[in-house]
Amino acid sequence: MTMNRNQYPCVEFDLDKLAANLAALVERCHDSLIEVAGVVKAVSSLPEIVRVYEESGVKFIATSRISQMRAIREAGICKKPLMLIRIPMLSELPDVVELCDISLQSDITVLRALNEEAKKQGKVHEVILMMDLGDLREGFWNEEDAIDAALEIEHELKNLRLAGVGVNLSCYGSVTPNKRNMQALVSLASDIEREIGRKLDYISGGASTSAYMAMNGTMPYRINLLRLGDIGLRGETDNFAPDFLQTGVMTIKAEVIECRDKPSFPVGELSVNAFGEVGHYEDRGIRRRALVAMGRVDYGNCFDLVPRMEGIEVIGASSDHTILDVEAVKDKVHVGDVLEFGIKAYGPMAYLTSSDGIHMVFKGGKKNA
Repeated sequence: MTMNRNQYPCVEFDLDKLAANLAALVERCHDSLIEVAGVVKAVSSLPEIVRVYEESGVKFIATSRISQMRAIREAGICKKPLMLIRIPMLSELPDVVELCDISLQSDITVLRALNEEAKKQGKVHEVILMMDLGDLREGFWNEEDAIDAALEIEHELKNLRLAGVGVNLSCYGSVTPNKRNMQALVSLASDIEREIGRKLDYISGGASTSAYMAMNGTMPYRINLLRLGDIGLRGETDNFAPDFLQTGVMTIKAEVIECRDKPSFPVGELSVNAFGEVGHYEDRGIRRRALVAMGRVDYGNCFDLVPRMEGIEVIGASSDHTILDVEAVKDKVHVGDVLEFGIKAYGPMAYLTSSDGIHMVFKGGKKNA
């Protein structure tokens, strides 16, 4: 939702920084003959963000949820092909064919049903077969199963077109993209191409955690599609912080609702907190503490927040409150002050942009030019 600037808590997006990050990523990927699918799921496919991706030179706009796909279509803001990056449920295949141009797939039962639905709608739907190379989320585990699926698509499922193969890494099993697993994907693609008798359009080597290989020249040359979202929005990933990207695309702003001196260790008999967790507290004596009006339901893990004001320390949170130690702040913090935070992980983006209690602000971009 759009807001007046005095509504808190809010997330402020710098659209100019985002555009610059996407332009830099797309240019460097193109230098390595790699196309980019711009992933917008982390920000709930906000229309203002989708527009920036649309204008950035990405090949596809990608997200994981049909509800977001429908919102993008109905907003009429996207001319790029739409890619569904979560393997679909059988129950949503009519929407997949209606709304998406291409989807990631890993199950032959779903592929057969998808073909029937595409036939009903008079369409040819493109698919990318996913291979599990160790991260243990979606994907064919055995190469033979992937080849069999490719052959069936190519020769029997006439309303599907096999566009390529892909892999997901890092998202569940924390497996790092490297030359070994990327080359394994290329080898699988070559085996499939040999069996079906033609070249595949795309070999998709993962998401933002694979970007460093494209930037440092270690990506095998046949990898020609990356699915990038997090790195453009944060300006970094956990394994890559290039100097050509800007951080600070997102700024969280929250208002102080209490500030006073209190003990740093809870007083009384301790049990579990509201989330059923056993807390860990350090007795540092009496400290200046501030509460801001947002909590775990808004952003997930409070320790993924990075206070922008020197001297502020995040010490905990409940569902609707974030607790800060402000003892070391040079200028006193008062009730009514608005404090700013960055983020150091993917999670808060998804929480914040899907929370009804967080307002969205957009600065920069062509709409404000």
